[in-house]
Amino acid sequence: MKRRAWRPTGGRPSRLSLRARLLCLSIALVAVGLLGTGMTVTTALRGYLQDRVDDRLVLTGQIAARLAPPAGTGTTPSVRTLSVLGDTTVTYLDDDGTTRRAFDASTAPPGGGPELPPLDREAVLAREGRPFTVSARDGDHDWRVIALTQPAQVFPPGREDTRGSVLVATSLDEVDRTVTTTRNLSLTVGAALLALLTAAGWFAVRSGLRPLTRIEETTTAIAAGDYSHRVPELAAPHTEVGRLTACLNQMLAQIDTSFRARAQAEARTRRFFADAGHELRTPLVGIKGYTDLYRMGALPTRDDLDQTMTRIAEESERLARLVEEMFLLARLDEDTAHAGPDRAPAFALDLAPMDLRTLAADALHDVRALDATRPVALTGPGGGKPATAPAVADEARLRQVVTNLIGNAVLHTPSGTPIRIGVGVVGGRAVIEVADEGPGLTPTERERVFDRFYRTDDSRTRATGGSGLGLAIAHALVTAHDGRITLDTAPGQGCTFRIELPLPDPSYRGIADGKA
Repeated sequence: MKRRAWRPTGGRPSRLSLRARLLCLSIALVAVGLLGTGMTVTTALRGYLQDRVDDRLVLTGQIAARLAPPAGTGTTPSVRTLSVLGDTTVTYLDDDGTTRRAFDASTAPPGGGPELPPLDREAVLAREGRPFTVSARDGDHDWRVIALTQPAQVFPPGREDTRGSVLVATSLDEVDRTVTTTRNLSLTVGAALLALLTAAGWFAVRSGLRPLTRIEETTTAIAAGDYSHRVPELAAPHTEVGRLTACLNQMLAQIDTSFRARAQAEARTRRFFADAGHELRTPLVGIKGYTDLYRMGALPTRDDLDQTMTRIAEESERLARLVEEMFLLARLDEDTAHAGPDRAPAFALDLAPMDLRTLAADALHDVRALDATRPVALTGPGGGKPATAPAVADEARLRQVVTNLIGNAVLHTPSGTPIRIGVGVVGGRAVIEVADEGPGLTPTERERVFDRFYRTDDSRTRATGGSGLGLAIAHALVTAHDGRITLDTAPGQGCTFRIELPLPDPSYRGIADGKA
């Protein structure tokens, strides 16, 4: 079976612009309207004028039918009075249709007079006194004719038994000239009006389509890569163009946001791989260096070998910890990017009712264990007395977050700097915070403190500076609990990390011994 080639069903695309097509359609409709109006007016005018001619013709025929045709070649005064009626002819016929006498109201009737058909008495009676139209003998216009019978009593004595007919004809030349003049005037005025409307329509269509032109310019700029362009609001919001502009601007905003987010994600990904490669390379280089020393026989004694194996174990542990942290962040990112009611989380939290005071008390002991000389206090959020802070959370993961904050406070502040741990409820949310009175951070550092692999002092060694993933993991874990972690800091005013979690729903009671 032979397959037919596919062809588009939409037809050939128009070569004219939308502006030209709208203008042509509008002018065509106006031209048809003017032409129809002109034809209607001229037809109505012709009918009106012909009706007036018919009324005059009937009256003239009735008068002529009551007059006796004069004998000889003279014209009676009664028939002569018909000359006031314009181009009118009167013809008297016998019963057999023979012309008895004919009178012209003018010396030269238009077109040589009417071309009268032969009419006997029966034919005249058949027309029932209705006007009819005939052509001129040698002209291009028409005549209007009426045929009437004459009563017998109007004839001279001795001829009463003879009857006859009278034909009265009036030229339609004046009617034709009037209709022609009106038609020509209508065509002239219509053509002038059409030209004027064409010029006005061009500017009106151009002005009406200006929003589409601005949309075209905006989309061209966007196609060139400038996603910040927006369509100007040139029409009211309730109009079609206004709604189209609003929809396009909303779509462009979403596209701009998506492209910016993608660009930022790509930049973060590149930075992540660069930082991850750098962090992974450091312990790997150390391990490779120590193994090369062993292979080359540069560890002659048992002490040298034990010391080298200790360093390899430390670097391996650091490498494993770094990989575990990166894997944890990857699973948290996957849950954030593909969250949904029908999708099992890649990193499931072991949620259970708890009180954040437990974490605060343990953090107090952690500070004393890390630096027994450092002042530490347990207060409420911002000061005052500590209070209960109920939450539904994964205690182990929150403990990891708080331990990380305590470790940073001890590690990055001078020895003897006071640390405060606050716990309680603020604004309908459970709060636990870790505050120190250290040197604080600059605004730029505060903005990037939760970025991955970011360290405020790149000159610090890996032993004191860490991998730069601790606060990023803390931020991801708190976010996974539908909470938030913030930092309040300024140069010379210390740092205050605050964790806020939603309070338990009353319907969550009674699950203290189960898993969420």
